[in-house]
Amino acid sequence: MKLVFILLILVTSLFSSVEWQNNYNEAIQTAQEENKRIYMLIVSDDCVWCRKFKNQTLTDKKILKRLDEKYVLLLLNRDDDFIPRKFKTAPIPRHYFLTSKGKKVFPVVGYRTVDTFNTFLDDVEKRYERIER
Repeated sequence: MKLVFILLILVTSLFSSVEWQNNYNEAIQTAQEENKRIYMLIVSDDCVWCRKFKNQTLTDKKILKRLDEKYVLLLLNRDDDFIPRKFKTAPIPRHYFLTSKGKKVFPVVGYRTVDTFNTFLDDVEKRYERIER
């Protein structure tokens, strides 16, 4: 019985997790192959608001599901990862919503709660609808 319970937990966690990339060029390639948009989040290890956003907002299953359906998820650390010069890296957390070719659609800065990030995603969707017409 314990084995069944452990297997159930493992399978559930595998399906509920999303894949975050940490290479800009590979994310562009994946987005083009999968015909998806890109959500790029730029953070730093020493940023309190970045940690709060990742640990609170980005652990919400509804937010993750919503992001994973339409976006290639790209998490870049400004201290360690390559970030093209066309993107600002301060202040952080910095959110970029991009086309599959890397064109900026909606850049924004700062921490968002689950509710405000959900509302923010509604605004992002409207912006994408306008440019994709």
